[in-house]
Amino acid sequence: MRPERESRPDGDHHGGHRSPELEELLSSVARGDRAAFERVYALVAARVYGLVLRVVRDRAHSEEVAQEVLVEVWRSAARYDPERGSALAWVMTIAHRRAIDRVRSAQASTDRENRAARLDVRRPFDEVAESVQGRLESERLRRCLEGLTSLQRESVTFAYYGGYSYREVAELLTVPLPTVKTRMRDGLIRLRDCLGVER
Repeated sequence: MRPERESRPDGDHHGGHRSPELEELLSSVARGDRAAFERVYALVAARVYGLVLRVVRDRAHSEEVAQEVLVEVWRSAARYDPERGSALAWVMTIAHRRAIDRVRSAQASTDRENRAARLDVRRPFDEVAESVQGRLESERLRRCLEGLTSLQRESVTFAYYGGYSYREVAELLTVPLPTVKTRMRDGLIRLRDCLGVER
């Protein structure tokens, strides 16, 4: 998700200036207004991606983090308090925090790998085979996910990779809770069949 460069919000040519439009849009987003969120996305996505890229320094990871930031803006717009600063500053604070979290997570992962390598320079063949098998299974799962409908895929992804509850997924996708439950159940059945999992 590499956002197109959009025009800056009126009055936000410098990070500290307020954008009444962005503040009003966040208020609408807090009430579940998807059109308002699309406008917020257009106004801030390029800036979010730019800030994240400066911190993370990896385009693919930066695109993922920027997407996470915008999902968080959608989910937590009601928490924005105009008394504590501009809307843009609030969004960019979320972006900076997420970017730092990703860098720390990547560093922690690298540190773990380095420690493991020092403990056992020569990895047993079985361990290598398991690693290859894990990659193959991940690729297979990705292909199976692509075979789902967009709503099934989004529901399953938010629930199992994002850790969201059924109700949170329903709110995020702005669809009725029973619909999310049905789509997720159908999606999981299709995934199970695609992966060849025994019932």
